[in-house]
Amino acid sequence: MHPQRAPAELLRAAADGDRSAWDALEAAYGPLMWAVARASGLGAADAADVVQGGWLRLLQRLEDIREPERLGSWLATVVRREALQVLREGSRSGVHVLATVEEPEPGAAVLGDDDRQLLWKAVSTMHEPCRTLLQLVAIDLGSRQTAARLGLPIGSVGPTRARCLEKLRTLISSQEMAQ
Repeated sequence: MHPQRAPAELLRAAADGDRSAWDALEAAYGPLMWAVARASGLGAADAADVVQGGWLRLLQRLEDIREPERLGSWLATVVRREALQVLREGSRSGVHVLATVEEPEPGAAVLGDDDRQLLWKAVSTMHEPCRTLLQLVAIDLGSRQTAARLGLPIGSVGPTRARCLEKLRTLISSQEMAQ
């Protein structure tokens, strides 16, 4: 992964077929996209479809992104719209969804995006297994699948998560103190 590469550079490289740029985009924005999909009230399968749709939309629009520095917001909006479409289609077909979806205030959305960017930037600097574990927690993969992905005993996922979250809190606090 190339954490120092700017979104505009990653988009250009991805458009040129650079697989490492795609990997960096996925690492940087994938957790956000999953969080938006799951926060919309979708189950795991629908959330996966919506996130995949978001990546597809980015692939189709790679050269049309006018503000690469706002790529996270753009992807979150795409995923939110696709999630709302899935929810609407579910309600038309008689499938009952138990979640309500509210659009955040624009100011809160901007502040939330800045906070998320700082959070995921901090997570990306962490060592393994914390970096991957926190990404898996964000997509709500579940303890059993998280343990399998990380090669950990299922009983150690919770304590490891707690230690990683404490490390993240310390990291973010030290970054805030430095500003």
